[in-house]
Amino acid sequence: MAEVLGAGQVGVFHYTLTDDDGAVIDSSSGREPMAYLHGHHNIVPGLESQMEGKAAGDTFDAVVAPADAYGEVHGPGPQPVPRDQFPPDAQLAVGMGFHAQGSDGKPMVLFITEIQDDQVFVDNNHPLAGKTLHFAIEIVDVRAGTEDEKTHGHAHGPGGHPH
Repeated sequence: MAEVLGAGQVGVFHYTLTDDDGAVIDSSSGREPMAYLHGHHNIVPGLESQMEGKAAGDTFDAVVAPADAYGEVHGPGPQPVPRDQFPPDAQLAVGMGFHAQGSDGKPMVLFITEIQDDQVFVDNNHPLAGKTLHFAIEIVDVRAGTEDEKTHGHAHGPGGHPH
């Protein structure tokens, strides 16, 4: 019997991600398929739940609501930060995420939404927050996760994964 995706299994899949209008956001087309360790939050929860029980060779479409993907949009929206607050050699780009320390001292992830001369606009919302995600999925392989993968919490490629 073919292995099916469940806790501790590694799923290897090709995908095309589109928005509500059918515009392609991302795709593995022309690249290696993506591998993830099921049950370890390596992919958005709504997609992971729809991958459960699938086997190599399965193809399907998955629609994932914002609450089961990157969440709803919240907070004040993009805020300007002077460019000189970033390291001078930092290669900044729109959509890029980075770790920062909040005013309460807790770590947080911010995303660059715009760069204007000496201002970098950052937001605490992921660029896909508030969006319904549409995935076209092809499962390429399913295998048991190794003990090393389970300990590290993610899939490793051929030959392991240096840490």
